[in-house]
Amino acid sequence: MIHWKRNVFLLAVGIGGTSASYTMLVPFLPLYLLDLGTPNELVAVYSGAVFSVTFLVAAIMSPIWGKMADTKGKKVMAVRACVALTVTYFIGGLVTSPQQLFGMRVLQGFANGFLPMVLAMASASAPRQQLGYALGIVQTGQIIGSVLGPLLGGSIAELVGMRASFFVASGFLLLVTLMVVFFVKEPVAEQAVTSAPQDKTTLWEDFCYAFHNRSVLAMLILAFIICMANMILQPVISLYVAQLQHSMENVAFTSGFIFSLGGIAGILSTTTWGRLGQHRSYYFVLALSFCGAGLFNFLQYFPASIILFAVLQFFFGLFFMGANPAVNAILVTATPADFRGRVFGLSTMANQMGFMAGPLAGSAISMAWGIQSVFLITGPVLFAIGAFLWLLRRHTA
Repeated sequence: MIHWKRNVFLLAVGIGGTSASYTMLVPFLPLYLLDLGTPNELVAVYSGAVFSVTFLVAAIMSPIWGKMADTKGKKVMAVRACVALTVTYFIGGLVTSPQQLFGMRVLQGFANGFLPMVLAMASASAPRQQLGYALGIVQTGQIIGSVLGPLLGGSIAELVGMRASFFVASGFLLLVTLMVVFFVKEPVAEQAVTSAPQDKTTLWEDFCYAFHNRSVLAMLILAFIICMANMILQPVISLYVAQLQHSMENVAFTSGFIFSLGGIAGILSTTTWGRLGQHRSYYFVLALSFCGAGLFNFLQYFPASIILFAVLQFFFGLFFMGANPAVNAILVTATPADFRGRVFGLSTMANQMGFMAGPLAGSAISMAWGIQSVFLITGPVLFAIGAFLWLLRRHTA
């Protein structure tokens, strides 16, 4: 057996680097569009297009990349994703028009697929009894990157401009590529213990297998809900912060700091959630995560001060960050080793669809009933899902 902890920590560093490269750019795309000469009245339209098109393409391609990982090798596909992302980010620093930036984001959607390969290799590297810990370490790396990325991207944009941020991100990804090539080991596949489609199957047959595997189907639905709930506040959080502090002063910095509190909570708690899943069951962790997140999300409807809202956002992240490692661990235990690339490809597709649906739902709810109604709807829904999972766990093996 390879030194699995070394492999897992290297993969966590890799996903942290790719996550930082992504988040150091995406929040500032509207500013880059202005630098490219986009008229002010069209910035919102182009921002929505360049933001969502990557998720759309990635959702379509994720099952394909996952299937190729099971046939060609997971490390090969991880390197493919790293090299492609390195090139696309470098192209992003060369574009001269909004249309070219849109094309670059389309290419970025095709380049996606590093995260499912990391999850597949980490799950295959770790012993079964250490699965929750290993996936928690990977998610911790991803969260650290997502927290540091905007800080780094904002600093670079202030000092030397947005264009340089793309080149820096491309450099980070090149280092990640070299690390994966020379230091990450392809884990030896374990013997399959459950029935699944063979390598030579169609995508439709893979979808049918996932649909008829009730555990996999349930986890794909939960993966969609998790990403949707995480993103539903993104379009309106700045407006809600301004409403709470009765001013637009420093609203961008304040809202960014509050939004990052969930990530900071995740850094502190993800490995603990993973270990709890190993000892008490991953369904227990899912139920507790959704119930706690639903409660603290609902309570955000009531605060009259920005400080209380920030505290509630922290506790929301503290609970909700436990859901992702549990979902990934259940996907691993519910599928054989030779289906891992495909199942994480399907999971990434569900994630990307949630990323697309969340901001749209948040904008629609806030426009129809006000910003606070987002919490009034999201909180009880999350709590109800957690309660259902708790009851399901008590009444089934």
